[in-house]
Amino acid sequence: MGDRVHKPAWLKSRLPAGKKYLGIREIVEINKLHTICTSGHCPNLAECWGRGTATLMILGDVCTRSCRFCNVKTGKPGPADEEEPGRVAETVQKMGVKHCVITSVDRDDLPDKGSGLWASTILRIKEMNPQVTIEALIPDFDGNPVWLQKVMDTAPEVISHNLETVERLTPLVRSRAGYRLSLEVIRYISGSGIRSKSGIMAGLGETEEEVYRTMDDLRRAGCEVFTIGQYLQPTKKHLEVSEYVPPERFEKYRLAGLDKGFRHVESAPLVRSSYHAEKHIL
Repeated sequence: MGDRVHKPAWLKSRLPAGKKYLGIREIVEINKLHTICTSGHCPNLAECWGRGTATLMILGDVCTRSCRFCNVKTGKPGPADEEEPGRVAETVQKMGVKHCVITSVDRDDLPDKGSGLWASTILRIKEMNPQVTIEALIPDFDGNPVWLQKVMDTAPEVISHNLETVERLTPLVRSRAGYRLSLEVIRYISGSGIRSKSGIMAGLGETEEEVYRTMDDLRRAGCEVFTIGQYLQPTKKHLEVSEYVPPERFEKYRLAGLDKGFRHVESAPLVRSSYHAEKHIL
């Protein structure tokens, strides 16, 4: 992509610290769980863990897909851990959160793509933590309505599935998932009456017009919540940053999204899909 662009000052974030952060990290490690906060090098880890929230990642930490933006390990995962739903529910209880986000790696190796364990996890969280609200940040499950329905039948308050980028760049950015398939997943979620949510990354080479077109596609699919933040290259093996989008353009995207009818829009350089997730149930 030519000369490497340099990271601007507005993308600096503070290092994780504090008793609350350390306490949550210990709980997660003791229960042998994974978080996208650490696997994905999230720049908001200090803020979110500091206020007692985290996005828990189920079905292990090895993904069967190899998207060029993602820092999660790729390879052949081990068997699904049937005891994991109970440990996740206990962890949510010990963290003392009011709202939790659950996500997962892609498990194309499993007959149901992991949807059964997804459902078990949400049900166990609800059983042990009836006061906690839940966002399920799901993979595409190959668009299979039977597998999607397993998750929807557990009735999380929000179901999120990310487009990740604009249509033109999808083959470059995502290894297997398709833009139109993801839109159909979102349409299916929206039709269930559960709040649907999606997000993309900026700085991969998209144009402003393509961002607005993506917003329109999501609104036509019934999506209610939209997030957009700056792509940050995890390692030299991943896609390079094409552009560091200035905060003023993110604000322009935020206002445009609200004007297009999204209920919530999170748009800023450090925004990630689960940032301020607790607000998206309102």
